[in-house]
Amino acid sequence: MPTAESVFALVDKQDVRGIGALLAPRARFAIGNREPANGRDEIVATQGIFFTLVQGLRHELLREWAVDDTTIAEANVTYTRLDGRDVTVPAVSIWTVDEADLITDFRVFIDQSPVFFEEPLEC
Repeated sequence: MPTAESVFALVDKQDVRGIGALLAPRARFAIGNREPANGRDEIVATQGIFFTLVQGLRHELLREWAVDDTTIAEANVTYTRLDGRDVTVPAVSIWTVDEADLITDFRVFIDQSPVFFEEPLEC
């Protein structure tokens, strides 16, 4: 089963091919409140687009739990915005794998608005 450290290392390197290699063909990926991406090709394409919106990112893994076919990882994610400013936000990622240890469902619970907006959004 892919560990949080190995998954986050690929994301932090913005390695879309490496990320794609972890995914089952019919995988589903949902981040925040965005529409989910369905299928390996769509997930890889959307990740590639996302990586053009930031200079970089890095995960600080805080905790990881693996239960049966599911991994839950808590992290602080630091994004380097296009203006060069770093913004750190908390996140929880949950993924499940199939019998081949390929990720079938990947969900990220995060508020990325500080990455893209100067001022916090008010409700």
